[in-house]
Amino acid sequence: MNRNDFIVAPEEVFSMYVVKPQTDVPETELVKGSLSHLVNTEKLTLSFLKMEKFSEFEVHTHPQTQIMIVVSGSCDEIIDGKLFHVTSGDVIYLPSGIPHGAFLNEEDCCAIDIFVGGRPDYLEKFYKQNPGCSLPFDGVSFW
Repeated sequence: MNRNDFIVAPEEVFSMYVVKPQTDVPETELVKGSLSHLVNTEKLTLSFLKMEKFSEFEVHTHPQTQIMIVVSGSCDEIIDGKLFHVTSGDVIYLPSGIPHGAFLNEEDCCAIDIFVGGRPDYLEKFYKQNPGCSLPFDGVSFW
């Protein structure tokens, strides 16, 4: 492979493949104290999430498999009725249908949530809270 065999992507196609969620996507409040920049495709939703200190993410379930990557801070993740103290660098696996939630302590927690199967409820919140805006890659299928 040689770099000279390829052309630099023109500006008009750049946004088809590349996005900076924290600057290009408006925030969506998922629950009180939890704001997210969402990226969505037909089969996947990414949530760049900031959960505020001393807030809570109520125990809930959903049919999507979820992977949570703690980027900074920490929280007490509730998984299937048990508390797990998770910190920066931890990766949490949440199978489809498992009850989970979180307690935030003395610090904010930033995480990236990956939902296989997409989160139509998050999309509904995005479009309701951000009228006239669109999400990058929304409806795109890569598989």
